[in-house]
Amino acid sequence: MSKRKVYTFNSELINFYGDLWHFHLKVPVTIYDKFKKEDDLRVVVRVNDLVEWQAAIMPSGQDYYFININKANRKKLKLELGDQAEVQIWKDESKYGLPMPEEFDELLKMDPEGNEVFHKLTPGKQRALLFIIGKPKSSQLRIEKGVVVVEHLKRNKGKIDFKQLNIDFRKAKE
Repeated sequence: MSKRKVYTFNSELINFYGDLWHFHLKVPVTIYDKFKKEDDLRVVVRVNDLVEWQAAIMPSGQDYYFININKANRKKLKLELGDQAEVQIWKDESKYGLPMPEEFDELLKMDPEGNEVFHKLTPGKQRALLFIIGKPKSSQLRIEKGVVVVEHLKRNKGKIDFKQLNIDFRKAKE
């Protein structure tokens, strides 16, 4: 069993005030370089020993690297703009870079065609769909979202049209 290498650093909560990325934690270049060597920027992040999530180390375009932090995690951590946080990161060894919802895993096992089209997607598209499916707290809602996603992928021959997918979710509620 290999022991994971954990990197610890302090970081300030920063905001880009942009359209795409907002709040984030700056990653020191020396730590970014460790992951860049392995050509795998997917990491597990733990902040202040309280909250943990899977993320990617991203380039800012301003000579530094960062990890996004969403509103829910900022709220749990009680982090405000400019606050300092202790950050620990390590290589994400998971298959998808996000948890596979049990309900969706079972659905894929029962639907070979759905399984095939899902696994032909790029890792980033798989993560996007797993995020959407895994977000509801209700198991029934995760099942319903999973069914809509699989049917959408099969109908569109493995292509995702996110605008149409949102319409499909709304139609499934009717």
